[in-house]
Amino acid sequence: MKSVIVIGSGFAGLSAASFLAKEGYDVTVLEKNDQLGGRARSWKKDGFTFDMGPSWYWMPDVFERYFKELGSNVEAHYELVRLDPSYRVVFGPKDYEDQSPRMKELEEMFDKLDPGSGLRLRKFLKQAEYKYNVGIKDLVFRPGRSLTEFMDMRIAKGLFQLDMLKDMRKHVNEVSSHPKLKAILEFPVLFLGALPQNTPALYSLMNYADMTLGTWYPMKGMNEIIKGMIHVAKELGVKFRTSNEVTGFKYSGNTIVGVLTNSGSFLADIVVGGADYHHIDQHISAPEFREYTPEYWNKRKMAPSSLLFYLGIEGQVPNVLHHNLFFDHELDQHAHEIYTDPKWPTKPLFYASAPSKTDDSVAPKGCENMFLLMPTAPGMGGDTEETREKYYNLMMDRLERFTGSNIRNRVVVKRSFAFQDFQSDYNSFKGNAYGLANTLTQTAILKPRLKSKKVSNLYFAGQLTTPGPGVPPCLISGEVVSKEIVKDQKLKKAV
Repeated sequence: MKSVIVIGSGFAGLSAASFLAKEGYDVTVLEKNDQLGGRARSWKKDGFTFDMGPSWYWMPDVFERYFKELGSNVEAHYELVRLDPSYRVVFGPKDYEDQSPRMKELEEMFDKLDPGSGLRLRKFLKQAEYKYNVGIKDLVFRPGRSLTEFMDMRIAKGLFQLDMLKDMRKHVNEVSSHPKLKAILEFPVLFLGALPQNTPALYSLMNYADMTLGTWYPMKGMNEIIKGMIHVAKELGVKFRTSNEVTGFKYSGNTIVGVLTNSGSFLADIVVGGADYHHIDQHISAPEFREYTPEYWNKRKMAPSSLLFYLGIEGQVPNVLHHNLFFDHELDQHAHEIYTDPKWPTKPLFYASAPSKTDDSVAPKGCENMFLLMPTAPGMGGDTEETREKYYNLMMDRLERFTGSNIRNRVVVKRSFAFQDFQSDYNSFKGNAYGLANTLTQTAILKPRLKSKKVSNLYFAGQLTTPGPGVPPCLISGEVVSKEIVKDQKLKKAV
């Protein structure tokens, strides 16, 4: 039974470990932190439980498929509820639109703001459904090791339907030019790492995931997904070692034979890098075995970093839902200051989450659990306490104005997390929060390779390789890399 070392216990690492264990491999997961889950860790203090990373549950079919493939199901591990409304988009102090999970009401909301746009939205989402079915159920499962993977008639015939050559902004304008509706349709792609006008319209599949498949929440928090994945992995025989930071590899020729950590070493026949690809490539791998040059990495376009605040609040916060998007300033300006002219934002948009509106287990009775998230440019300097407090107060000013409530004086738990923390906790390249930007020039085979060309037994999974950023893609990434390993091992035996 061949031994596999998986570096990192985030969604991609857990997925790869479980699928390989299912195939009969002896799998050990090494995690640098003292808690499993990578960015999907949780933090508890004074009766509050905070999800430290992902908070949006989209594409429920991907999660259902994941657990089913491993002989389990979602219901065995967490209770899933659909949010109604899905989320609130705030445009000003008394100006907001709630997103209904029912298509009829959604179309009525569009027609109210721009007569006739409801029917155009229906057509837009029908096209997005096709892209979702081809993209999420087909293209993302291709490992991107060869251009021939994408040369089939279905893709050739559907090239224009997939809108690979049209940008997202033009596609959205076909629905409406109303600024509020444009913001609602464009927001899902902002975290993919590029301006809407630089993002292929293929990614309107995100709108289908949002508006048709819905926004969900696992009761007790997103970390419950991680707990479920760990449970399944252990049942399959996966072993876990926390507080084991990988520091290097031991080689025999061009093959890794051992993984070195701060507390010992582990023998390995195969290694899967589920942690930050750049860190493994540039800081753990020996110089002669590095997959890419520093110049290559510096030219990669990264998705945003983030400034987050985890807040425990005495009493309730009125006028907010579980998810709230504050689009009360110009979207293009903030996006420009992330992607085109990187700087700390002048008038930032932000996101406020209040999971206690859905789940009373995440906060003491009568209290509110909230976190604030402001997207920032990756690789930014100036991440100081003074800077963090400046933007905390800026976001709080707008949150208090919108809710009509004094919140700051009722905060009893407060923790910030930003660029430096992403680097120190996750070895995140340029302190990014979401991975590699999904631009046309960083799609499919143009992403960093999932299989090393210099090391015979080193593979990669996660948000810097195929298929890309986001929780569902990372689940898929782990499955894809495991299948490639199994296939490569069979070819070796055949030879």
